[in-house]
Amino acid sequence: MTTYAPAQPHGPIQALTERLYVVRGAMRMNPVLRISRNMVIIRHRDDLTLVNPIRLNAHGENALRDLGVVKRILRLGAFHGIDDPWYKHRFEGVELWGQPGGTTYPEPPLDHPLEAGTVLPFPDADLFCFNGTPQPEAALLIHDSPGILVTCDAVQHYGDYTHNNFMARLAMPFIGFRKTTVLGPFWLKMMTPPGASLRDEFYRLLELEFDALIAAHGTYLPAGAKAGVRRAVGKAFGGPAGHPDDASDPDGV
Repeated sequence: MTTYAPAQPHGPIQALTERLYVVRGAMRMNPVLRISRNMVIIRHRDDLTLVNPIRLNAHGENALRDLGVVKRILRLGAFHGIDDPWYKHRFEGVELWGQPGGTTYPEPPLDHPLEAGTVLPFPDADLFCFNGTPQPEAALLIHDSPGILVTCDAVQHYGDYTHNNFMARLAMPFIGFRKTTVLGPFWLKMMTPPGASLRDEFYRLLELEFDALIAAHGTYLPAGAKAGVRRAVGKAFGGPAGHPDDASDPDGV
């Protein structure tokens, strides 16, 4: 019999826009640390796409069913996927969309491989795929007003430490997760090939038009996200924030 990861503490489904929702929850990294985790829900007509899925409790599942029909789960990062088997089991006919090549969660197999240029199953959105990383990572650009960037681990924002336990709240500022927009420090270390740099990939990301950000961890940033990402890129790679040809000041504003 398959054993599924249990539901972790989480909040209610919250609306970000008319078609975009988020559930803020938690995941246990080890016996000491519990950190935040977010699931984004995209509704198109009555169909739901769950981005960076997290398993919900019975009350949360009922609210999800009230919102629409779960048609697919979409995995943006290779280090996420612990609850994908649950959704494949729980919701009949649900499809798994994701980039091939991830080794952390090889099961269940992908139903729809994602790559740059893939036509997404909901309108007014584009897929951004990082190049040159040993494991796949992607982001979604939602063409609402303002543009919303949906990420996994590469870019995160922290306005608070909700759903982090006491030990994690103490540790977060010291391990690279200050209350600001950051490039995931552990992700950056694991995803940068030896002797290489992902700087140009983040410059390419900054070419997208967005002003809001919601990641698989942290909090929703409704405005100023592009400036925040620009500052985070400058901090991570040194020198002026943003592209070398960018004439903005060192703070990126």
